[in-house]
Amino acid sequence: MEMQASRPLAVAQQQVWNALNDPVVLKVCIPGCERLEPNGDNQYAVGVAVKIGPMSAKFVGKVLLSDIHAPNSYRISFDGQGGAAGFGKGQADVQLAPAAEGSGCVLSYTVRAQVGGKMAQMGQRLIDGVAKSMAEDFFGRFDAEMQRRHPQAYEAAAQVAAAELAQAQAAADAAQAGAAGAKAGGWLSSVPVWAWALGAAVVVVAGVYLLG
Repeated sequence: MEMQASRPLAVAQQQVWNALNDPVVLKVCIPGCERLEPNGDNQYAVGVAVKIGPMSAKFVGKVLLSDIHAPNSYRISFDGQGGAAGFGKGQADVQLAPAAEGSGCVLSYTVRAQVGGKMAQMGQRLIDGVAKSMAEDFFGRFDAEMQRRHPQAYEAAAQVAAAELAQAQAAADAAQAGAAGAKAGGWLSSVPVWAWALGAAVVVVAGVYLLG
């Protein structure tokens, strides 16, 4: 299974990079993570509870950070054994880039996952769905953790978004009003000159008649 996605973040790229290398943050964000302990350079011993359909298992293994290019990208890999349930492997290539506008950044990722043993017998579609859900859950939790740690950055981003929305709405209203005015003006300009003259004559005659 392979999936790709990206997520805009309101915080600066360096702050995101620091969080992606913080074992406390990783433990909070990895779905089902029960244990994450340093076990060498850029490596952690991990325990994760996983549920695929009616089958549940606890995987024990390691998380490894590799292909590190600070503060732009790295690969986070998981390799674990779940006893009779089988094994699980996965990796995510994570990339960071400055946002096109503002002070935030964009987090992009490509995730690959594989399971074997009894869990593999649950069917590829179910396995792919669970793997995709776990990946989305990880990065969703990461975004929520960034909001918790840097609320001011997210508040500022929300204010900018609200201002841009109000500006766009004002421009749309002005365009609509201009179109309505042009339509009305177009109707008046379509009236022939003789009709205006006849109308003016009728008004004059009526005025003379009333005064007389």
